[in-house]
Amino acid sequence: MIQALRNFLTRRTFAYKIRNKAMNMFSSFENFQRIRKQAEENRVAEGRNHEVLYFHKVDDPYSHLTVHYIDKFKEAYDVEFKPILVGEENPAALHEPSLYTDYCLEDAKRIAPFYDVNFPGNSYPEKYLVNKANSILSAVSLEEFTSMAKTVSHALWGNDLAKLEELEAKHKTSEQDVIENLKKGNEIRNDCDYYFGSAFYYEKELYWGVDRLNHLEDRLTELGLNKSSDNEPICLLQKKAPETMRAEKKVNLTYYPSLNSPYTFVSAKRVKEFQDEYPVNLITRPVLPMLMRMMVIPAFKGKYIISDAAREGRKYGYEMKEIYSPIGKPARKAYSLFPLIDSMGKGFEYINELLKASFQDGINIGKDEYLEETVSSIGLDWSVIKKDLNTSKWKKVLNDNVKDMYQGNCWGVPSFKITDADGSNPFYVWGQDRMWLLKEEINRRLN
Repeated sequence: MIQALRNFLTRRTFAYKIRNKAMNMFSSFENFQRIRKQAEENRVAEGRNHEVLYFHKVDDPYSHLTVHYIDKFKEAYDVEFKPILVGEENPAALHEPSLYTDYCLEDAKRIAPFYDVNFPGNSYPEKYLVNKANSILSAVSLEEFTSMAKTVSHALWGNDLAKLEELEAKHKTSEQDVIENLKKGNEIRNDCDYYFGSAFYYEKELYWGVDRLNHLEDRLTELGLNKSSDNEPICLLQKKAPETMRAEKKVNLTYYPSLNSPYTFVSAKRVKEFQDEYPVNLITRPVLPMLMRMMVIPAFKGKYIISDAAREGRKYGYEMKEIYSPIGKPARKAYSLFPLIDSMGKGFEYINELLKASFQDGINIGKDEYLEETVSSIGLDWSVIKKDLNTSKWKKVLNDNVKDMYQGNCWGVPSFKITDADGSNPFYVWGQDRMWLLKEEINRRLN
């Protein structure tokens, strides 16, 4: 059973009962609380201080952002930070690597100003510069690491060879020692069930990038580790866009959801609210789940995705409850009705209902009775809609949607695209945690 759970997302198809049990276990709030409580009890029993691990990868654009927050955390919370230098990402966790690297660089550049961080790069640094950066940081002490890592990062992304050579003259490590240091760092990262850089780890829980530091702050605050009594968070977005906007013109907001994506579920409530808050024409373009696009998600990544999405859902008041994964036949049946339903103006409503059924109500959306009830609940005639049940015209629609999503270097869901009303000037973002950036872009266009 344990091995089956560890492999619960490594294949496209397997026993649905095992898959659903695993997904419910990792999303469970009760399980989440139990793990936190046990971790703290173990830490106290073992006499360990509060220690946060930080995984830094020199040529990861997100690490350039996160490293700027370590000193701020040290000032605000009574915890020890242990920086760990890591190398290449776990390749099993990378899907569409060329799209991934292109997107991450563009994304980091876009969000950096909102976190008051200067990002000096327009392209990834050359390998020889990366080697110098790793050599320098492998030579410094833990106490020096944060300050030096910021200096090195600015020089690296700014292609400042002279600065790196100046630093390397004072802090140099042999090539073999650098290799061993990165290998050790990767092993520690892997033992924490993680796979990228720019992540923080505290007692059985991971926090990737600046987007998740709010969860780490909440946890440290709950433990009473604030050094001051104001409890003000130190990682705050400096947003310019208002919460709501009215304008004569509208933009197109294209939404790329997937029926098996916990992050898509977490986004759906806010997408619905978006229509009331901002002047948008919502266009829903669903795509196949990654597992049905012949991608393999390793167990450690699947575990993180579900537990993190559940954590984000609780943050936004949209908790996962009983999960029934629709992978395979249920998804295909549900998708078969989408083109016709969408042509009648109910595409988003239909997808939203399917997501709630799969991630809150534990319903098999492939049941004819459920589909009939859902179609009727959104105001459509089942006798008309059911004619497309199990037909195949949906396949081209979803394939075209994926191709369009890929145009913005987006491969995962939910992804979004903003265009002007005539479909021009596309702006793509990936992830439910970038919905604030959509508002920033719309505010920029319409003001």
